[in-house]
Amino acid sequence: MGSQRSRLTIFLAGFLVLAVGLASRALQLQAIKAPAYAASAAARMKYTYDLQPNRGQLSDRNGIVLAQTRPAVLVFVDPRMISRNGVDERVTMTAEQREKAAAAPKAVAKIFALRLGGKPEDYRKAVTATDAKGNLSRYSVVRHHVDSYTFDLIKEDMKKGGWYGVFSSNDPIRNYPSGSVASNVVGFVNAEGKGAGGFEYSHNKQLSGIPGKESYEASTWGRIPLGANTLVPAVDGTSYTLTIDSQLQLMAQSALDAALKNAKAKSGEVITMDVTNGEVLAMASMPTFDSNSPGKAKENQTRNRAIQDAYEPGSVQKVLTMAALVDRGIISPDSHVVVPSALSSGGGKITDAEPHGTEHLTTRGVLVHSSNIGTALLARKMDKSTMVSYLKAFGLGAPTRIGLPGEASGQIPTAKMPDYTRDQIAFGQGLSVTALQEAAAVAGIVNGGVYHSPTIIKSATDGHGESVEIPGTTTRRVISQQASEQVRDMMENVVSTVKDRPIPDYRMGGKTGTAQRIDPACGCYRGYISSFVAVAPIEKPRILTYVVINQPSNGHTGAEVAQPAARQLMSVALPRYGVQPSTDKARKEPLEYQP
Repeated sequence: MGSQRSRLTIFLAGFLVLAVGLASRALQLQAIKAPAYAASAAARMKYTYDLQPNRGQLSDRNGIVLAQTRPAVLVFVDPRMISRNGVDERVTMTAEQREKAAAAPKAVAKIFALRLGGKPEDYRKAVTATDAKGNLSRYSVVRHHVDSYTFDLIKEDMKKGGWYGVFSSNDPIRNYPSGSVASNVVGFVNAEGKGAGGFEYSHNKQLSGIPGKESYEASTWGRIPLGANTLVPAVDGTSYTLTIDSQLQLMAQSALDAALKNAKAKSGEVITMDVTNGEVLAMASMPTFDSNSPGKAKENQTRNRAIQDAYEPGSVQKVLTMAALVDRGIISPDSHVVVPSALSSGGGKITDAEPHGTEHLTTRGVLVHSSNIGTALLARKMDKSTMVSYLKAFGLGAPTRIGLPGEASGQIPTAKMPDYTRDQIAFGQGLSVTALQEAAAVAGIVNGGVYHSPTIIKSATDGHGESVEIPGTTTRRVISQQASEQVRDMMENVVSTVKDRPIPDYRMGGKTGTAQRIDPACGCYRGYISSFVAVAPIEKPRILTYVVINQPSNGHTGAEVAQPAARQLMSVALPRYGVQPSTDKARKEPLEYQP
């Protein structure tokens, strides 16, 4: 009896211990660790991915689209789901399910190869991706910018095969309907959809918008209808209307291309702008490229030379020199200048393009004949610090801050420059400018003496369609109204006194430029940079066009190489912008005087 009672006691004690253990485990699972297990289970059912905003659109001043997005998706996978072919991780798979799950990665990769191109092996890494801990990932990107139709085919193949784990999110494709028109201004995006050149790069943050995020609970068969769902909508990027006129831009590129071919030149740039407000109507750079295929372009094709390349401007700079001298009251268009055959300067001699004896020219004649000697003699009447202050006022030596990437500052000397440097600067050597700086400077001089910093943005709207404040232009007076009129008088005679330079119905002013080119390879002068600036109507300027041709080999003067393209563009731009024809005939004032 005692032995039997002992066995019963031991059994009851063991049963009690087991019951207590089971109760403790139940307490641990259902009370203490229940939240953790619930969170873990919920995490396995939760899917989160980013919602991509639509990138802002770029349009020209007339509403013609220059850059836009078209619908496409980002294809991504859940490698963990693929590894079980959609079977919930809490479920023990049957032998048949395990067999199909083992085949899932290869099958999904094969579908991608069929619809996206390449070989199945190209997609194995994506469908079997792991996280930082070495576990199969819940999110792996397969391909950006897949058109919606292709993804529909992928979904159909997945459904037919009974496969799971492939998803998509909005990922639009950037498209440039105008191709190479204004491509050096507009720029392009890289494979990740981020701005990598031009306006796309400098305004990438604003254009990109703000990504959203969506989280939801799903089972093997899709979203759980009453499951937790969180949505933070994406905010589309800012859209910009540029000051560029795409039709005029196309004409500028065509005219520049023809000029380069005729002159057998290396490259060139064109600026056409509204002198009354600083708006850039065309900014062409050649050679150029197609923004839709930036990968096929060379570095020299994607450069925006109009703002990135600094060079010695040559005789166009004489317009700035004359403007400063006239504004200071040192000269007038009819001032007399005795121009010798050569002028000693810094141990060397300054000469003119065409050899001559002593000439008796008016200041107007000095500009028309583009006399280096005469211009240097006049510049010597102004002290160096005053000259430098005018150069700065005209916008030289500093970026215009137009809002495009890679803008060069150019270079101007200090007031401590030697005398020979002042002589050189007077006729366009010894300093460097960009085409945009020089065009804006001349525009300010002829616009009644009021300078407007150049701008490329006309308006902007945010992702909600609301107007966005844009950077304003800087406006300042650089010379007097009277001085502006006198400079225009001189510039008009550059055009009116030479056959084939005037354009029908409009009085036009201009200035040629022929500068020796500094070759960075040797630090010496080699080749030429030829240019021409045109302004009309000269009595009340509205449109300016500046053409620069680099390293021409068939001719080299600005008159023969650059002037025809400028004349062609002015003939188109003036009536296009409703500028009324001139009512008076072009003036031809005295270029010489009798001593």
